[in-house]
Amino acid sequence: MDAVRLGEIYQNKKVLVTGHTGFKGSWLSQWLLMLGAKVYGYALAPPTQPAMFEQLGLSGDMADRRADIRHFDQLLGYLKDVKPDIIFHMAAQPLVRDSYDRPLETVEVNTLGTANLLEAIRQAGEPVVAIMVTSDKCYRNREWILGYREDDPMGGHDVYSASKGTAELLIDSWRMAFFPPASLARHGVGIASVRAGNVIGGGDWAKDRIVPDTIRALRLGKAVDLRNPTATRPWQHVLEPLSGYLELGGILLDENTSADRKETLCTGLNFGPAVSSNRSTKVLVERIIGAWGEGTWEDKSDPEAAHEAQLLQLSIEKAYHLLGWQPIWDLGTAVERTVEWYRYAMADSARARQATMDQIAAYEEDRVAEGSARP
Repeated sequence: MDAVRLGEIYQNKKVLVTGHTGFKGSWLSQWLLMLGAKVYGYALAPPTQPAMFEQLGLSGDMADRRADIRHFDQLLGYLKDVKPDIIFHMAAQPLVRDSYDRPLETVEVNTLGTANLLEAIRQAGEPVVAIMVTSDKCYRNREWILGYREDDPMGGHDVYSASKGTAELLIDSWRMAFFPPASLARHGVGIASVRAGNVIGGGDWAKDRIVPDTIRALRLGKAVDLRNPTATRPWQHVLEPLSGYLELGGILLDENTSADRKETLCTGLNFGPAVSSNRSTKVLVERIIGAWGEGTWEDKSDPEAAHEAQLLQLSIEKAYHLLGWQPIWDLGTAVERTVEWYRYAMADSARARQATMDQIAAYEEDRVAEGSARP
């Protein structure tokens, strides 16, 4: 689905983004504004300083509600006030390493927070599309080279992974118990869950995440410390999965979509990169250093460090067959765009929003070109 069609669908639609002050939430909010949507946010204050949300100045163009997803009554009241056409649920504790320091908070935010939103949707009693964002780490990692499919078992060695796997089970339970896809025409609530790969892109300022840690080190002229240089991840630019979320949501919103197709899309879907973008953190950092123009890295592996998976890949066959969706930016392009964004923002913070809009526009153009090139 190209940008013109997305714009037709999202124009003037009321879109609620939970977690809008975060990295992915900021990119999505900006894109939705460009599509003409009326965007409402529900989240805590930005989790980092600097914060992309503030760099983009988004609070002036969208409803910016600061609240905790764990507080059910407030959330329900907001849903009843806004009556959104579609919800993108991104509010989360997003870091594996933080789950070792704050396990209960991780479970509360990622699991109870998700259940709160699902129950608020049920009690609000209004038709809505809900795109529930979890993580590629929701799958029980078996350290194999195959990409995980949507029907593989949920779980995880660490609390973060377990919280995301549990969230997926809750989403499916609420969907089947209260909003069965076969009865969508009756209840009007379409629920899908989406699982992205390891996203990179400008505007991520979190600690203990490989790209912002690398950028900070390069900016200071220091060697990049790699805790786990051999760990392989499905790296992708943040715009890749967001394009899938928007397309999935758009099809479920579109009154011209058949009931059978909507029923089929109320499911779980992976939006990951091509197999060629599954690379080690060492390779990723070397690509970033190459795009930056200088720098080095050091192996800081610690055998006593908290466990993190070594191998992780996603199968995206289901998204391709159901939506025709596939990634269009390879790892090289994702890295180039990421470094480009940081250079713009660090040279002049006022340029961050223009850089973001330019990259969204470039991505939309590349997706149209990719679609035109298909046989």
